Amino acid sequence: MMRVLICLTVSMAFSAFAARAQSLTAGSASVSNLAPPPRTFFPHNWVRGYTDFEVAPSHNEPDLGRCTFPQPASAGGTASTCTAYARYLYSGYIEFQPLGRTAARHFFVFFQPKFSFGRNIPQLTYTASMAPIAYDRSIGVGFQLPKNFELRATQHQVDWLGRYSRPLGTADLHTNGSYGLYATFGVRWSFGGYGHQGAPAVY
Repeated sequence: MMRVLICLTVSMAFSAFAARAQSLTAGSASVSNLAPPPRTFFPHNWVRGYTDFEVAPSHNEPDLGRCTFPQPASAGGTASTCTAYARYLYSGYIEFQPLGRTAARHFFVFFQPKFSFGRNIPQLTYTASMAPIAYDRSIGVGFQLPKNFELRATQHQVDWLGRYSRPLGTADLHTNGSYGLYATFGVRWSFGGYGHQGAPAVY
């Protein structure tokens, strides 16, 4: 009787172990089928971003910091050539994360351009012109950290376009554009589902 009980116990234990192993194997296969490992180069969504086009209504034009306000009488009034108040803003943001494996998968490069267009002088002239004004851009490199944190190094500068590349009379402040030329090192925290959809950042 004791031998029978021992045999039954061993058989049940072996069956349970086999069933558990089979379940784990099936689960692993299911996960593997649902989420295949990413490619080493150019994984899914390795390029991502957005574009944006905005229009500023009259009396709400963005001031790019190039012209004095109010402008002096010597600037010519409505005939002034310093009209750097934008009607249209065309911008975007793009990230490149070409590696999908190893620790290098956490690195990414980003680029954020913004173009300003318009020909306006507050309280004097409001037009629908798309005359180019400035090309504002930020470029940098980032590194993904746990808990949706990122380290970022950014360089920013502004280039004046069209006639703004030269002096524009007595109303011209001769500035380097909004925020000018600078470089920063920072930390970004994303929350509420906002963040990367590209190479996995699991640590």
